[in-house]
Order: sequence, then C-alpha cells, then structure tokens
Amino acid sequence: MSASIPIRYVEPVFRPPSEADSLILPVTDGCSWNKCSFCEMYTAPQKAFRARDEVEVIDSIRRTGERFGARVRRVFLADGDALVLPTRRLLAYLEAIREHLPAVHRVSSYCLARNLKRKTVAELKTLADAGLKLAYLGAESGDDEVLARVDKGESFDSTRAALDKLGEAGITRSVMILNGLGGEALSAQHADNSARLANATQPEYLSTLVVTLHDEGRRFLQAWPDWRPLSQQGLFREMERFLAQLELERTVFRSDHASNWLVLKGTLCADKARLLAQVRAALADPAAASLRPSWMRGL
Repeated sequence: MSASIPIRYVEPVFRPPSEADSLILPVTDGCSWNKCSFCEMYTAPQKAFRARDEVEVIDSIRRTGERFGARVRRVFLADGDALVLPTRRLLAYLEAIREHLPAVHRVSSYCLARNLKRKTVAELKTLADAGLKLAYLGAESGDDEVLARVDKGESFDSTRAALDKLGEAGITRSVMILNGLGGEALSAQHADNSARLANATQPEYLSTLVVTLHDEGRRFLQAWPDWRPLSQQGLFREMERFLAQLELERTVFRSDHASNWLVLKGTLCADKARLLAQVRAALADPAAASLRPSWMRGL
C-alpha cells in the first residue's frame, strides 16, 4: 500500500512500532487529553482533538477495501485515543472493517485510562467480540507523584482500574512505562511503583521507552522546573530496580524502542535473570554492552 490509500491523513501521524504493517485508520484527530507535559505528539494546531465524521470514516474503510481487499490484515485506530468515542460508533467502524476488509484479524488502538471510566466491561467485551483485540495504554509511571508532576491526569488506582477492565473484557493490554520520567529526585519511587502497577495488573505486553524531550524540554520544564534528567547510568540503575521487582507470570517484555540505549527483550519472569544480567553488565562496563549509538537514538 502507498499514498494512494483513500484515507485523509493529518500529519504528523503516529502509531506504535508494532503497528508498522497495519492500516492506520484515523477515527479521531489528536488526543482527547493532550496535557501530558512530556508529550508533543498532538500539539500542532492541525492536531486539535476532534472526532472524525462517521460517514467519512466508513467511506474510507469501504474504499480501502475496494482498492486493497485482502491485503489489509491489521488495522490501527488512530489518533491518540480512539476509545474516547461512543461504543455505538466504534461498533459501526468495526462492523465496516469486517464487511469491507474481511482479511483483518486484529484491530488495535491507543487507550487513555480516563476514557474507560465511561465504558462498562460488557461494552468492552462487545468491542472485543467485534474485533478490537489490543489496546496500547501509556501508563508512563505507577507513581502518583510523578504522574501529578507531568500532568498525566491519572493515578496508580485509575490506571490499574482501566487495565483490569480491559483484561476482564478479553482485550490484550500493551503497557508502556517511561524510563527516567521521575528524573533524579523521583527515580526510585517511579521504578518501585511502576513495578507494583505491572505486578498488580499482569499485562500481556510491557515495554519501556526512555523519556525524550524536544524543544529543550520547554513545555515539560514549565510544569516541573527542577526536574533533572537521569544519566545513562542512572537510566540503567532505574531499569535494574524496576526489573528486579517484577513478578509477572507470562508478560512479553520489550525495551527496544529507538529511545533506549540498551535493547532488552524477553518474557517475564522466565527471562528475568538474563535481563537483569544484561542491565548489570551495562552498568559495570558500558563500552562492552553493545549499546545503541547516540546517533541512532530518537523517536
């Protein structure tokens, strides 16, 4: 597929790394919260939050099906939080995907915990049955002080409640934590409570990204002026502390985003000892740890 996809895109377009081969289907523009001080994904004027017109979205699905048919196997509902939409509208989109893109076997979306408060488990089960199989939830941290400092609009309890609701509905959960988000001052409690959140919810997927600030971090530092970033070694120490406390049954763990210095992949807790050994080796001798070069790091 190419630029001839009959879908109206508003740049820039974002999607999780694992959705590289998916059809990106905007059902909203922007993010319904868009206040997180560390995130500049949807701050451009053209990305102001709005729901897409239902007729436009369904027509885009129909025309994409006519043009590409069975070539589309996965669909990612963009932009920042498709699940803010009413369940009825989401079901209409999922029904259109089933009708016009019959080869699709997985539909996924970003998800804000706050918007799941408006949906019951029964509603989410209906969405799961209709094809919504995976939700990416950026927890960022399990620590209430860190979350308040970065204006996430969530807490440990609200994030846990959302993840539990998704799990009960049978929707696979992919949880993201931001390594370094607590800075020097709150690194320990950020690691501790993020591990506590993962242990309490047992997500199917867990990933860590390194917090990356743009424009010299002006927006972030306005909210948290005394924040000090972790050094490379500080990031590794925080990761060691986080991993050491994880007690997960069958969670696929990835720390391989372009922002990460050290690539880590495994299943927790089966690979916990190996992953900890990799982090400790990087702490002991960074030069021998096959770290990602600085020029390769970014978003």
